[in-house]
Amino acid sequence: MSTGQHDGHLGKVYEAKAPEQVAAAYDAWAASYDAEMAAAGYRHPSIGCALLARYAPRGTGPVLDAGCGTGLLGDWLFILGFDPVEGLDLSPGMLAVARSKGRYARLHQLALGRALPFADGQFAAVISTGVFTTGHVGAEALPELIRITAPGGPLVLTVKTSLWDSGFAAALHGQPGIEIMETTPPYVSMPGEPGTIPSLAVVARRR
Repeated sequence: MSTGQHDGHLGKVYEAKAPEQVAAAYDAWAASYDAEMAAAGYRHPSIGCALLARYAPRGTGPVLDAGCGTGLLGDWLFILGFDPVEGLDLSPGMLAVARSKGRYARLHQLALGRALPFADGQFAAVISTGVFTTGHVGAEALPELIRITAPGGPLVLTVKTSLWDSGFAAALHGQPGIEIMETTPPYVSMPGEPGTIPSLAVVARRR
């Protein structure tokens, strides 16, 4: 059975215990993040984008990339025709890399799991990949993400199976006015990184 233990930047991120520690770990990783994740065969962005395209038509916007990091989704969301796209992330270092790619209409330094400065239903769709995982964010972020998603709009999330099974699934199903549209089978998000605990992706819709 996988232990989910990792070395290097990934290990430091997973070991972080507070939002400030998570941000610092990602700041230190920002310059090499894209190359390292590509080498690990990182799948969350492609799976998340595919699901978003399945449930939201080309031209949908604004879309929020919640936990955008270095902006790995930015190019793909642009190619798929979503516009405009905004991003939020806790790490200023990661946001600086995302800003340099020029694909986001706006970027916000914010922490998930807290109140967000957006209006009810402000975003036609919300996507969050690689955020609901070890040492990051849990089900406490769901109410705000749901609140800022427009009625009828998709909310696409990737979730570590260990988190999903320990209360996240029940919390999501228990959110008022939420319909679960699709849940993928478990998959390994980083095939090139030994010991990775599987994840799944889920699409929910606010009625």
